[in-house]
Amino acid sequence: MSEQENQGGQFALERIFVKDLSFEVPSSKVFLGEWKPEMNVNLGTETQRISDNHFEVTMTVTVTATNAGATAFVAEVKQAGIFMVQGVAEPQLSQLLGAYCPNILFPYVREAISDLANRGSFPQLLLAPVNFDALFAESQRQQQQQGAVAAPLQ
Repeated sequence: MSEQENQGGQFALERIFVKDLSFEVPSSKVFLGEWKPEMNVNLGTETQRISDNHFEVTMTVTVTATNAGATAFVAEVKQAGIFMVQGVAEPQLSQLLGAYCPNILFPYVREAISDLANRGSFPQLLLAPVNFDALFAESQRQQQQQGAVAAPLQ
């Protein structure tokens, strides 16, 4: 084993920032009725290499709240982080960027969504914890299945 392989990789969080956010209340009539909301939460992540050793991981969370069949509000936050990763092999790099980095970003996006709902004068909204390791594993499994299905078509 070479000295570089023996040293292991390096990982550092260099910056966390809000890349984009929006909050919309389509109609103020939502404030006149009884509040019994239904929440729809969509979550996604995207990774972009921005230099040899730097990656931007962006988590997008969109919450659509409906009440009595009408949209009460839509909140969307894109929370991003810049991560320095060096000397990490591909399988571990995918896991790091696809599960570990989203775990770091989630508390920030959760706070931003809660703050937006609160500023819109809605009751506190706390997003449930997310198991990004399980989501990453499921994503990997689906990609492998798609690869296995595509292979016989040659």
